[in-house]
Amino acid sequence: MIRVENVSKSFTLHNQGAAVIPVMRGGELTVGRGECVALTGASGAGKSTLMRMIYGNYLTASGRVMVGDLDVAQAAPREILALRRHVLGYVSQFLRVVPRVATLDVVAEPLRAVGSNEAEARARAGELLAQLNIPERLWQLSPTTFSGGEQQRVNIARGFAHPYPVLLLDEPTASLDATNRATVLALIEEAKARGTAILGIFHDEDARDQICDREVDVTRFTPGLAA
Repeated sequence: MIRVENVSKSFTLHNQGAAVIPVMRGGELTVGRGECVALTGASGAGKSTLMRMIYGNYLTASGRVMVGDLDVAQAAPREILALRRHVLGYVSQFLRVVPRVATLDVVAEPLRAVGSNEAEARARAGELLAQLNIPERLWQLSPTTFSGGEQQRVNIARGFAHPYPVLLLDEPTASLDATNRATVLALIEEAKARGTAILGIFHDEDARDQICDREVDVTRFTPGLAA
């Protein structure tokens, strides 16, 4: 479901004399259906950069980034938006939502976007929020007022609301207590069982050992760090 082929990326620092900083060269990986692959490597090696290229937030300098049948590196913006709506989910470390939108609606939105009716979308959102121990009294409040851990759990609920065929996970168990950590790992296992291809960054080594089928060390694609 994910295939990265000979991908490179650099950043131009326009406020520093247009200096060019290469961050990846020759990036390669695959993730199949029902597989969970962990990105590993030192801080700054390019793990988050690679995830953002797969999601279409960063353009690649060369190579192909296939998600299903779509090459994200060459896709038009409307194609990427459709991919994100139906195929490619992304749970980032930070919750970014429109202020004053109720938490229940934040979680239900991905389901509405693919045509679920209001009752179904809100029921599934409530189920996930309860599973992740967000008290019902908070569901009608904006999650922008929540603690960091609560916001992370809302973000996870939103990411798992629609059964995306492909999921990108950026530190999904960071800052969670043991109970909620176990819930998130169970959600990941359920997604794998239904055939979701998952690529993630897991600094939690125990979580990585429990749910990941293999690892890809991005250091070997990092100019200046590759052996």
